[in-house]
Amino acid sequence: MAGIDLHVATGGDKHEEVVAVASGPPPQGATAKEAMRHKLRTEAGQAVYKMRKAIVEPVFGQIKEQRGFRRFSLRGLEKVRCEWKLVCAISNLRKLYRSGWTPQAA
Repeated sequence: MAGIDLHVATGGDKHEEVVAVASGPPPQGATAKEAMRHKLRTEAGQAVYKMRKAIVEPVFGQIKEQRGFRRFSLRGLEKVRCEWKLVCAISNLRKLYRSGWTPQAA
């Protein structure tokens, strides 16, 4: 995934813990998980990671609760990918419809 700056949860920090803010590069010889944990503990990493609550997670909640989509109907990775694309397209089309958007004539 060239050009994508990942911020992935490492599962190491609890919500109640006070975590020291890190700075600088990760320690020499750090594993990928340790490097990501260090990245998430920087001020910039914490700011980016907090945005996921407002950007990504509500969409999954809406798909699960409002659409009732709890499991895939088809089997196989390719079929599941197609089904997921359909679910996302429906979600996006409903949002466009509810916003009052109409397609422009060509």
